[in-house]
Amino acid sequence: MQTANDIRRTFLDYFAKHGHQIVESSPLVPRNDPTLMFTNAGMVQFKNVFTGAEGRPYSRATTSQKCVRAGGKHNDLDNVGYTARHHTFFEMLGNFSFGDYFKADAIELAWNLITKEFGLPEEKLTVTVHSSDEDAAALWRKIAGLSDERIIRIPTDDNFWRMGDTGPCGPCSEIFYDHGPAVAGGPPGSADADGDRFIEIWNLVFMQYEQLGPDNLQPLPKPSIDTGMGLERLAAVLQGKHDNYDIDLMRALIVASAEATKTAADGPHAVSHRVIADHLRSCSFLIADGVLPSNEGRGYVLRRIMRRAMRHAHMIGAREPLMHRLVPALTAQMGDAYPELNRARALIVETLKLEETRFKQTLERGLRLLEDEETKLEGNAALPGEVAFKLYDTYGFPLDLTQDVLRAKGRPVDEAGFKAAMDEQRRKARESWAGSGEAATERLWFDLRDELGATEFFGYDTETAEGKVTAIVKGDARVETAAAGDSVLVIVNQTPFYGESGGQVGDSGVIFSANGAEIAVSDTQKKLGAVWAHVGTVTKGTLSVGDVVELRVDSARRGAIRANHSATHLLHEALRRRLGEHVTQKGSLVSAERLRFDISQPAALTADDLKAVEDEVNRRILANSEVVTRLMSPDEAKEQGAMALFGEKYGDEVRVVSMGGRDADASHEFSVELCGGTHVRRTGDIGLLKIVSEGAVAAGVRRIEALTATGAKAWLAERDHLLVEAASALKVQPAEVPARVAALLDERRKLEKELSDLRRQVAMGGGAAQAGGGIKEVAGVKLAARIADGLPAKDLKPMADDLKKQVGTGVVVLIAVNEGKASLVVGVTNDLTGRFSAVDLVRVGAEALGGKGGGGRPDMAQAGGPDGALAPQAVEAIEAAIAAKAG
Repeated sequence: MQTANDIRRTFLDYFAKHGHQIVESSPLVPRNDPTLMFTNAGMVQFKNVFTGAEGRPYSRATTSQKCVRAGGKHNDLDNVGYTARHHTFFEMLGNFSFGDYFKADAIELAWNLITKEFGLPEEKLTVTVHSSDEDAAALWRKIAGLSDERIIRIPTDDNFWRMGDTGPCGPCSEIFYDHGPAVAGGPPGSADADGDRFIEIWNLVFMQYEQLGPDNLQPLPKPSIDTGMGLERLAAVLQGKHDNYDIDLMRALIVASAEATKTAADGPHAVSHRVIADHLRSCSFLIADGVLPSNEGRGYVLRRIMRRAMRHAHMIGAREPLMHRLVPALTAQMGDAYPELNRARALIVETLKLEETRFKQTLERGLRLLEDEETKLEGNAALPGEVAFKLYDTYGFPLDLTQDVLRAKGRPVDEAGFKAAMDEQRRKARESWAGSGEAATERLWFDLRDELGATEFFGYDTETAEGKVTAIVKGDARVETAAAGDSVLVIVNQTPFYGESGGQVGDSGVIFSANGAEIAVSDTQKKLGAVWAHVGTVTKGTLSVGDVVELRVDSARRGAIRANHSATHLLHEALRRRLGEHVTQKGSLVSAERLRFDISQPAALTADDLKAVEDEVNRRILANSEVVTRLMSPDEAKEQGAMALFGEKYGDEVRVVSMGGRDADASHEFSVELCGGTHVRRTGDIGLLKIVSEGAVAAGVRRIEALTATGAKAWLAERDHLLVEAASALKVQPAEVPARVAALLDERRKLEKELSDLRRQVAMGGGAAQAGGGIKEVAGVKLAARIADGLPAKDLKPMADDLKKQVGTGVVVLIAVNEGKASLVVGVTNDLTGRFSAVDLVRVGAEALGGKGGGGRPDMAQAGGPDGALAPQAVEAIEAAIAAKAG
């Protein structure tokens, strides 16, 4: 038997032998089509190649594309488990020609593959063509030898493929397999076409036109080929099965579910096992591609799929979370073909376990409420909308899950009542916001959040993506268009730009619209925690609401921000290990240029502390360990040692970032923190950390500033340059600079002491030419006064003590004049402090110098004045005060 893995490999190898480039599956979240919820066909990643907007180094390609159809117009969720061929996740095998071969080669390649390589009997195959495509019909007759009875012409759009209202398009040809008369149903195009006898296995699209408008088809200069064949359908045919869930791949997952729950794979719980097997694939692949459960957008669809599967696990009787235990079975089946499953296995397991653990608690309470409400209803009456809304709002039951629960009982739900309850909640939220005193602009953002929903952030995995402009804000108002020169805030449904939060600055970059407009984005702000506002200026063209745009983050700047942000995590833990667990983050700023980190710390960090912390961080950087991100509940994260970052608000689920490697005796990584920011993939990407400053910013709070990567390298290079210059000036080698500087400083201190001693000697030696020079008597009181130019103010008090000893009993006055300003000291011998206060006298002198105040003790006081030229007058004023006091 050919396994699903064999079939996939055979398909890809066959087309590789015919000159096709094997291209990896693109992610389930399309980066190049903002109109799609998920990648739902093989051609999605080649859309821009078909339109000519993008070039590739090959003209033929083949893929096995992972696809999800569980949201938007392609939504098979409700049918999964109840039919033979509906899936939320499936693989689409495809081959593509970009202006290379066309119908003849496409038909020949397809026919030879399915009849020769896969060995399907020719008589079991039937094809359809569009009724206008006689070329395709003729080629099927010529190449495959099919009779006209087995070439069915379809006049509807079922056999005419369009990318959209405009763009490449063309007729298509579908290949059907006939399961035989034992299965009900008729050939395509017949009244019984909806039966299961004839199953479409492959669709060949002949892109030969460009739709320019209604009824305006123009031939393409280079017709192309786009094909799609569901792996699960083909495997069912090749394995002799009529049901996709009976193929080896799906059966392995169903059996794993049955064994884990100790129930039969078939029988009463067959539908539940099928739902679990299908949803396990879609959930795991979505998580691997960066989608995490949330209450918005793609994350909400993922959560719906998860909770639908988890409800079926509950129905089977699983008492403990089930889904995460099935991941090994999935990776065993598909991990080789899709390595991202193995890379993200830990994240997948933890996310599924967390979500199911939380949901099991609410599920039981919600089901009890549902049962209680049902007892109040008569017959098959609809469940009131307000009850359904309570289940959604209080217990996290999406409306479709409530409908799924009641469907088996034949009971509908009042959807209009549900919507009315939802609208009423939003109205009350608006009123509450309007009364909170926020500015009018914040009300504008609340309205936008309510109308548009949350922006989806792609930036953890990519720096470029396409989006659709949903609003433009100019000043304080919404506008429909913005022209060159306008300063605007642009809101897009999905973005790779990080919005400022948690201390990390917002991204900058460029936005391009399909019609030629360009917006230089200088910043990105996160409004109300949910709406990303790209702050920028229109530099070219006109931007309009509804435009499809390409968003490109400034990659170099983002890389620098990532390095600085990851470095703060390592720095935080290194500080705690060096200084103690009292160290907690009190604030941070992570920019492209540097990082700033505030911590609770009562005393300054010593040079040894700073060196030890810096060395520890750089040791972790050089280890180049992987940076791992996981999803957990806040409580679980904290139990595992995770620290919460300052200023960050956390919901029911948090991103936990671990880095720095694990010591031999440690239970977890060096650094484990709750963080929603962007980070490097490995610590080595940080390059280097250099602490450049440390100081106090508030009582008990110290601030550290540091540089990483190129910033640290530039800083060190500048310091090296300064060292070389200093060595040159000192005429020594760089290594000798510290010793030479120390010697010079010692020499300077000696010279300063000698100069100070000389000045004191000069000052103490007289100054008869100066007013107040020498010792004189004033009303019987000795007064010694000295005025000296250039004498340091700090020398005045010691000199005053010396003068007091010389005088024996009396008053001394010393004035030093430096750069035009005066410093004044008055001393009174102890035996006279009862009659004269040095404080009173110094204030008299200060006033004469043009100053005021002064202070000290009765025996010694000091003051100053702005006008040193008045020093003689100050001495005279003090002399007069002594005379008045003595008289």
